[in-house]
Amino acid sequence: MSAGAADDGPEPINEGTWTALRADEIFPSLTAMFFSRAAELGAKPFLWTKHEGRWTSQSWAEVARDVAALSAALRAHGVRPGDRVMLVSENRPEFCIADLAIMAAGAVTVPTYTTNTTRDHQHIVTDSGACAVIFSTARIAKALMPALVRSNMHLAIGMEPLDIKQTGALAVHDWRTLIDAHRDDPEADVAMCAASQIATRDDLACIIYTSGTGGAPRGVMQHHGAILHNVEGCVEIIAEDFGWDETGKAGEVFLSFLPLSHAYEHSGGQFLPIGLGAEIYYAESLEKLAANIAEARPTIMVVVPRLFELLRMRVTKAIEQQGRLPAFLLEQAQKLGTRKAGRKMRPLVDLPLSALLNRTIVPKVQARFGGRMKALVSGGAPLNPEVGTFFQSLGLTLLQGYGQTESGPVASVNRPAAGIRMETVGPPLRNTEIRIADDGEILIRGELVMKGYWRNEAETDKALRDGWLHTGDIGEFDDGGRLKITDRKKDIIVNDKGDNVSPQKVEGMLTLQNEIAQVMVNGDRRPHLVALIVPDAEWMKEWGNARGKPTTLDALRTDPDFNAAMRAVVDKVNADLSVIEKVRRFAFADEPFTIDNEMMTPKQSIRRHVIRTRYQARLDALYGSGAS
Repeated sequence: MSAGAADDGPEPINEGTWTALRADEIFPSLTAMFFSRAAELGAKPFLWTKHEGRWTSQSWAEVARDVAALSAALRAHGVRPGDRVMLVSENRPEFCIADLAIMAAGAVTVPTYTTNTTRDHQHIVTDSGACAVIFSTARIAKALMPALVRSNMHLAIGMEPLDIKQTGALAVHDWRTLIDAHRDDPEADVAMCAASQIATRDDLACIIYTSGTGGAPRGVMQHHGAILHNVEGCVEIIAEDFGWDETGKAGEVFLSFLPLSHAYEHSGGQFLPIGLGAEIYYAESLEKLAANIAEARPTIMVVVPRLFELLRMRVTKAIEQQGRLPAFLLEQAQKLGTRKAGRKMRPLVDLPLSALLNRTIVPKVQARFGGRMKALVSGGAPLNPEVGTFFQSLGLTLLQGYGQTESGPVASVNRPAAGIRMETVGPPLRNTEIRIADDGEILIRGELVMKGYWRNEAETDKALRDGWLHTGDIGEFDDGGRLKITDRKKDIIVNDKGDNVSPQKVEGMLTLQNEIAQVMVNGDRRPHLVALIVPDAEWMKEWGNARGKPTTLDALRTDPDFNAAMRAVVDKVNADLSVIEKVRRFAFADEPFTIDNEMMTPKQSIRRHVIRTRYQARLDALYGSGAS
């Protein structure tokens, strides 16, 4: 997570003076940063949401008044400095207000996924020892309440009107009623709340439970300084790479849609915009994301690689459907982008081609992203370099960052000033030390590193040694000082001959194919790799209709022609892989990997252990003599 820009940024949205962090502006806490921004920007729009078909905004001053009133309400109901308060909500203005109010009261936010089951909520309630919860809807309450009534929690606040009575010792309050009851003199309330902030950079700000790909979630203790370190470093990149200074103007707009309960969006999609004095639009849903991009016209978007892959397929299909000429131009743009990335430009041919593309296909693609996008920022998982090159070739600046929840979460990021290389995640963030251990593991040191895992000393001691965060990732630096991630220690496949294989690399290449939506490769202590494939639903439908065959996987999984078509796709990818990386056999999954069936984490990483457990017999059969 971080941001950079193309040379020519869009026109500013706000006419006010740019209020992003200056090099000498160091805040003692996240709430101090917010109240400073609110005082500077006042009536300017801050948080946007869509109601009944139209976007409406809350100003910085309005948000500050709600934060001050809700903070007072929490204190009045017994929340004390250091107490933990759960926050269970979709991305919406109330999430930001609640998060800031909890911290303004001196308490610690515990953001929790809205997709959690009652068992998940129970673990976090028990482990964190939270004394209160703020949640959004009746749907959330259905899974949450059974966990709360079995706890010692005394306070619950619902953002929307709910038909929930007091349950035992748990008192349920209405959001707006509670805020209004603790609003006296709004301006004075804000001034008093801002002046009473006692948190330091070293104090705990939030406990973020990592969804993880195995085992029970662990609570990462992020302090105010860790997130501020990330914000300060990212703002510096934006300022330097855009050529801004504190006397310039800016009007950054973010579109928030990744879960705010994840560190990537929490830091990059909420607190970075606050540091920039930016506006935040909250997307309605993933299904409406394309429409929301066109409406909000964001300048910066924080995205995970899986979404980039989906966007790439949609853009490709939309252009190809326009006819042979647009499809040809798209192909030429990609080839040109590949040559640029490999620094193998042919000036006599490529310069006029670039000029043609910039007048034809590039503006159309940029318009699909709102027309003023400065940077699409990828994080949360490895990005296939081909996907990055695809967007770059169409005139969209795509940056990849690296880090973990345990590092705030940003440790490094690509930036134009350092030269963007799609196979890397850029140089370290400001005031961040990164070194490579003797075994290739990436180690991180600096204020961004977590305090440890909440109430888990054993795991903390494994992760933090001599001040260094041991990431579990394998990497190296290139000759330009940019970090390159080569794999994850625990995910490396070691075949029966002792060869190491990167599953992410192979999976990334397979999912670049339009025919494959998702895949997991397997082969630890085995003679070769096999794959479990989820075919792309649209491609499968088109394939079946074109041949007068069924269009569902249940009907097609045993069809010889369908299997031959998928075999051809896998063989096409195998042609670009080494012998030990080739996928020899494959089987089809019964359904897509999703959060609901627990085969996908909320940040769209596959849960390998869950998938293996469910499909172990099918995977084993691929190594038998009768496998197809």
